[in-house]
Amino acid sequence: MCLLVFAWKTHPDYPLVFAGNRDELHARPAQPAGFWQDAPQVLGGRDLEAGGTWLGVSVSGRFAVVTNYREGPAPQKAPRSRGELTAQFLRSDTTPENYIREVVRRAQEYGAFSLIIGDPGTLWYFSNRAAAPPREIPAGFHGLSNHLLDTPWSKVARSITRLEALLARADPVGEALFGLLADRTPAPAGALPDTGIGAERERLLSSPFVLHPVYGTRCSSVIRMHKDDNLRFTERRFDSGGQPLETRHFRIVGGPQ
Repeated sequence: MCLLVFAWKTHPDYPLVFAGNRDELHARPAQPAGFWQDAPQVLGGRDLEAGGTWLGVSVSGRFAVVTNYREGPAPQKAPRSRGELTAQFLRSDTTPENYIREVVRRAQEYGAFSLIIGDPGTLWYFSNRAAAPPREIPAGFHGLSNHLLDTPWSKVARSITRLEALLARADPVGEALFGLLADRTPAPAGALPDTGIGAERERLLSSPFVLHPVYGTRCSSVIRMHKDDNLRFTERRFDSGGQPLETRHFRIVGGPQ
């Protein structure tokens, strides 16, 4: 995931409304969203190189998403995959707070990351590049790209504003949320971050939907958790030219078991 925005406990009927784009090398093998054969309680896509996931939920209402933290053109490879941080949480029954405090102890074994995990009652955030301990996420509108939570990069701020406007006038309809994620407008030159990769690449990666034949937006995901604990998960996958391949719809009924 390289862009995600979410509304947490701001809507009277939907405690969590989430919209996110996963940006990755198009050649990296991955399975589309589905229930895992070796962990049937987990729903999400799956990285076929390391076995983890960028985004997933569970039938008990657990939620997890991870993004990388951009720090230069060629970061050093870490011994462990960031995708296991989300996968292990979704498989477990450890509370979000306790799990994320366990992550702190082994955080430097992973490449730079930002991690959000939670359940129907609480969301927690931690980055191994933040000079701060894990923290519970307060109610409100939030966004994350390849930096720290709520860093006001142009595409993060623009997408949060659009999410706020959508929820102010209507229930969170899936297609409207996908429209938010489909924005291919780059940031103005004066609003580009400087993460050590050069202005040309900063501009390429500055749009909510990244279009490039080698590295770009692979899928968009929308999650809507209703107050009755029903959850809808929709994933739309794209080819390297930015054309939609398929849209998958899932519904989890009943909430925590």
